[in-house]
Order: sequence, then structure tokens, then C-alpha cells
Amino acid sequence: MPKRVDHEERRRQIADALLRTAAARGLHATGMREVAAEAGVSVRLVQYYFGTKEELLLAAMQHLAAQFGERALARINRLKQTQSPVNPRDVIAAILTQALPADDERRTFTVLWAAYFALSLTEPALAIAPLVKDSAAVIDVVAAQLRAGQAAGDTAASLDPDLEALSLAALSAGLGTSILAGQSSVEQAQAVIDYHLDRLFPASRPALRVRS
Repeated sequence: MPKRVDHEERRRQIADALLRTAAARGLHATGMREVAAEAGVSVRLVQYYFGTKEELLLAAMQHLAAQFGERALARINRLKQTQSPVNPRDVIAAILTQALPADDERRTFTVLWAAYFALSLTEPALAIAPLVKDSAAVIDVVAAQLRAGQAAGDTAASLDPDLEALSLAALSAGLGTSILAGQSSVEQAQAVIDYHLDRLFPASRPALRVRS
């Protein structure tokens, strides 16, 4: 009886191979041939699942975003083991801290995410809208936590949750770039995040700082 192929697992296998190859060679220098060799499959099979290099790159970036979400959720779940209910400030801290390149996984995320956005500026075939949508979803989660903080009286009712969430996301992204460039350390970046969250949540001090 022919062996059944898990197509989603095969797609993930190929996407993971692209991420590993791009982390070593750079996103711009990673093609289907290199990805196929890393995944241990044929170029034809890569083309079967991803018709073009652009489709493969987008799928890999979406896979990268999903991994980011899973790691952030794991941080939040750890908080739930010590807090009931979880402080909205700490949920936001978990999300923002996850975006700091404090280890190999997060450094790969920051480097490849930035590289894809940079390439998309000069390569019209690279789709950017799906990744913008993913980023917007993260911002929406942060805004929802700010609203929860307002409802609990932990943060000012006068602040605009949507604008503050957008500001925090931009802050986190900028800090990640600053760390990669050697302009600031992970500890300094974390201190900046804590500073801004303490400003937004003056009535709430975290029982547990979310560290790298």
C-alpha cells in the first residue's frame, strides 16, 4: 500500500529548510536549489509545493511568524502558571520581549523578517500584504491588553490603545534592529520596554518580569 504523504508536514519541512539556509547564506542568496539540498528533496518537489521562489519565501516568512506566535504564547502560558488572572502588562511584555534577538531563534526571526521587508521594497513579486496582516494581528492583541488594563484601572482611561499598541510594536522592532547593529544590548532594550510599560501601567507592577 502506498505511503500517505502529509502535505502540510512536507511544506513545513521545506519552509524550515529555507529558514536554515537563509540564516546561514542570507535571504537574497537562497534559491530553490539550495533549499532542496537542505531539505533532502528534489528541486521538482519544492516547485510542486511552492511554484515560484517568491511563493516559497512568503510561505517561509509566514511559517516564521507562526513560530514567533507559538513562542510568545508559551511565554504567556508560563505566566498563567504563576498568575491568575494574568496581568495585561505582563502579557504585553511577553510579546515585546519575544521580538528581541536575545538568542539564536529570535535573532534569526529578526534578521530574516527585516531582510524580507527590505527585499520587498525592490522586488514587486514579493508579497508584503500577508505579513503586514500578521503584524497587525499582533498589534491588535497588544491593544486588547491595553483595553483590559483600562478596564481594570491599571492604566489611564485617556490613552488610545490602538495608537499605544502601534507605538509599542514600532519600539520593539526598532530595539531589535538596534541590538543587531550593536547600538544597544539586550538588557538595555529590555529596560526600555520596562520603562514604557511602567509609564503605561503606573498602578500595576509585575509580579514577574518577563526576561529573555
